[in-house]
Amino acid sequence: MIKVSLIPTAHIERIWPDVKPFMERAAEYTYGRYTVDDIKDSITQYEHLLWIAFDDEGIKGATVTAFKNYPKMRCLDLVFCGGDDGLEWKAEMLRVLQHWAFDNSCDEIESSGRLGWAKIFKDDGYRPLWQTYTLPIATSGLGV
Repeated sequence: MIKVSLIPTAHIERIWPDVKPFMERAAEYTYGRYTVDDIKDSITQYEHLLWIAFDDEGIKGATVTAFKNYPKMRCLDLVFCGGDDGLEWKAEMLRVLQHWAFDNSCDEIESSGRLGWAKIFKDDGYRPLWQTYTLPIATSGLGV
Protein backbone atom coordinates (compact mmCIF):
# COMPACT_ATOMS: atom_id res chain seq x y z
CA MET A 1 0.00 0.00 0.00
CA ILE A 2 1.46 3.34 -1.08
CA LYS A 3 1.68 6.12 1.49
CA VAL A 4 2.72 9.73 0.98
CA SER A 5 4.48 11.94 3.46
CA LEU A 6 5.71 15.51 3.60
CA ILE A 7 9.32 15.51 4.82
CA PRO A 8 10.11 18.23 7.37
CA THR A 9 13.15 20.32 6.45
CA ALA A 10 14.96 19.05 9.56
CA HIS A 11 14.87 15.51 8.10
CA ILE A 12 16.00 16.27 4.53
CA GLU A 13 19.63 15.28 5.17
CA ARG A 14 18.58 11.87 6.48
CA ILE A 15 16.22 11.09 3.62
CA TRP A 16 18.19 12.73 0.77
CA PRO A 17 20.38 9.69 -0.10
CA ASP A 18 17.21 7.73 -0.92
CA VAL A 19 15.62 10.56 -2.90
CA LYS A 20 18.71 11.87 -4.70
CA PRO A 21 18.63 9.35 -7.60
CA PHE A 22 15.06 10.39 -8.41
CA MET A 23 15.95 14.07 -8.33
CA GLU A 24 19.07 13.47 -10.46
CA ARG A 25 16.81 12.14 -13.19
CA ALA A 26 14.42 15.07 -12.73
CA ALA A 27 17.35 17.50 -13.03
CA GLU A 28 18.30 15.96 -16.38
CA TYR A 29 14.96 17.16 -17.78
CA THR A 30 15.68 20.77 -16.81
CA TYR A 31 18.30 20.82 -19.58
CA GLY A 32 20.97 22.57 -17.56
CA ARG A 33 18.69 24.85 -15.56
CA TYR A 34 19.08 22.86 -12.32
CA THR A 35 21.45 20.32 -10.86
CA VAL A 36 20.46 17.84 -8.19
CA ASP A 37 22.24 20.09 -5.66
CA ASP A 38 20.12 23.04 -6.79
CA ILE A 39 17.00 20.97 -6.19
CA LYS A 40 18.17 20.08 -2.69
CA ASP A 41 18.97 23.74 -2.01
CA SER A 42 15.48 24.71 -3.14
CA ILE A 43 14.14 22.49 -0.37
CA THR A 44 16.60 23.32 2.41
CA GLN A 45 17.09 27.03 1.75
CA TYR A 46 13.85 28.17 0.14
CA GLU A 47 10.18 27.42 0.51
CA HIS A 48 10.01 24.26 -1.60
CA LEU A 49 8.61 21.12 0.04
CA LEU A 50 9.69 17.51 -0.42
CA TRP A 51 7.08 14.76 -0.55
CA ILE A 52 7.82 11.05 -0.76
CA ALA A 53 5.72 8.09 -1.87
CA PHE A 54 6.67 4.84 -0.16
CA ASP A 55 5.54 1.37 0.78
CA ASP A 56 6.95 -1.42 2.96
CA GLU A 57 9.79 -1.93 0.47
CA GLY A 58 10.99 1.68 0.50
CA ILE A 59 10.66 5.00 -1.29
CA LYS A 60 9.07 4.75 -4.72
CA GLY A 61 9.18 8.40 -5.74
CA ALA A 62 9.45 12.00 -4.68
CA THR A 63 7.89 15.32 -5.61
CA VAL A 64 8.97 18.86 -4.83
CA THR A 65 6.27 21.50 -4.56
CA ALA A 66 6.07 25.23 -3.99
CA PHE A 67 3.28 27.75 -3.75
CA LYS A 68 2.91 30.25 -6.58
CA ASN A 69 0.94 33.37 -5.89
CA TYR A 70 -0.43 35.22 -8.88
CA PRO A 71 -2.44 38.44 -8.60
CA LYS A 72 -5.71 36.57 -9.07
CA MET A 73 -4.86 32.97 -8.16
CA ARG A 74 -2.81 30.79 -5.82
CA CYS A 75 -1.41 27.52 -7.17
CA LEU A 76 0.50 24.56 -5.84
CA ASP A 77 3.33 24.10 -8.31
CA LEU A 78 4.72 20.60 -8.91
CA VAL A 79 8.27 21.74 -9.47
CA PHE A 80 10.14 18.40 -9.66
CA CYS A 81 9.02 14.81 -9.74
CA GLY A 82 10.87 11.55 -10.06
CA GLY A 83 10.73 7.94 -9.07
CA ASP A 84 10.25 4.37 -10.08
CA ASP A 85 6.97 2.83 -11.19
CA GLY A 86 5.31 6.26 -11.33
CA LEU A 87 1.88 4.98 -12.19
CA GLU A 88 1.99 2.82 -9.05
CA TRP A 89 2.28 5.81 -6.70
CA LYS A 90 0.88 8.68 -8.79
CA ALA A 91 -2.72 8.35 -7.63
CA GLU A 92 -1.93 8.54 -3.92
CA MET A 93 0.58 11.38 -4.40
CA LEU A 94 -1.93 13.36 -6.43
CA ARG A 95 -4.70 12.73 -3.89
CA VAL A 96 -2.53 14.01 -1.02
CA LEU A 97 -1.32 17.03 -2.99
CA GLN A 98 -4.88 17.92 -3.98
CA HIS A 99 -5.86 17.95 -0.31
CA TRP A 100 -2.73 19.96 0.58
CA ALA A 101 -3.55 22.49 -2.14
CA PHE A 102 -7.14 22.80 -0.93
CA ASP A 103 -6.08 23.15 2.72
CA ASN A 104 -3.69 25.94 1.70
CA SER A 105 -6.27 27.93 -0.26
CA CYS A 106 -4.92 27.06 -3.69
CA ASP A 107 -7.11 27.41 -6.73
CA GLU A 108 -5.22 24.90 -8.85
CA ILE A 109 -2.24 22.60 -9.07
CA GLU A 110 0.12 23.50 -11.89
CA SER A 111 3.29 22.15 -13.39
CA SER A 112 5.57 22.55 -16.36
CA GLY A 113 7.27 19.53 -17.76
CA ARG A 114 8.02 17.30 -20.66
CA LEU A 115 5.20 16.27 -22.93
CA GLY A 116 5.03 12.75 -21.46
CA TRP A 117 3.21 14.11 -18.41
CA ALA A 118 0.12 14.66 -20.57
CA LYS A 119 -0.26 10.88 -20.90
CA ILE A 120 0.31 10.32 -17.19
CA PHE A 121 -2.34 12.83 -16.07
CA LYS A 122 -4.85 12.32 -18.91
CA ASP A 123 -7.39 10.66 -16.60
CA ASP A 124 -6.93 13.16 -13.76
CA GLY A 125 -8.47 16.24 -15.34
CA TYR A 126 -5.23 17.39 -17.00
CA ARG A 127 -5.73 20.34 -19.27
CA PRO A 128 -2.88 21.86 -21.26
CA LEU A 129 -2.58 25.62 -20.97
CA TRP A 130 0.71 26.23 -22.74
CA GLN A 131 4.03 24.66 -23.59
CA THR A 132 7.48 26.03 -22.99
CA TYR A 133 9.77 26.09 -25.98
CA THR A 134 13.40 27.03 -26.19
CA LEU A 135 15.13 28.32 -29.28
CA PRO A 136 18.85 28.66 -29.87
CA ILE A 137 20.38 32.09 -29.94
CA ALA A 138 21.97 32.72 -33.30
CA THR A 139 24.87 35.15 -33.19
CA SER A 140 25.68 35.09 -36.88
CA GLY A 141 24.10 37.91 -38.83
CA LEU A 142 23.29 39.87 -35.67
CA GLY A 143 26.45 41.93 -35.66
CA VAL A 144 27.58 40.31 -32.43
